[in-house]
Amino acid sequence: MGELPKRLGAITLFVDDPQRAKAFYEKVFDLTAAYEDENSAAFDFENTIVNLLKASEAPPLIAPAPVGDPDAGSRLQLTIWVENTDAACAALAERGVELLNGPVDRAWGMRTATFADPDGHVWELAQPLQ
Repeated sequence: MGELPKRLGAITLFVDDPQRAKAFYEKVFDLTAAYEDENSAAFDFENTIVNLLKASEAPPLIAPAPVGDPDAGSRLQLTIWVENTDAACAALAERGVELLNGPVDRAWGMRTATFADPDGHVWELAQPLQ
């Protein structure tokens, strides 16, 4: 077996209501779905596709692992590199997004802030401190 690839192609997030999730992603990220059907909507984040899939459609993809309960708490965080965390937070506020935390300067040299989508997936804005 050769070396495993190092290029991430897509992330699939399991959502309860694909239309609600789609509306959130369109509003927050100012994107149009690159693909959609009644059970999903996919957004192109330059080098990675974020696919929002109705949770009831997920079991065949991950069986025998179970689909997590939305009330179980977050088990991942997706990070977006930004040039100015404070400006990005202001843009989110204009779009009605409430932050979970931040902006805060982290010991590892980043200024970060986080927010969650309607299904509880946590997104982080991160700016390198110089």
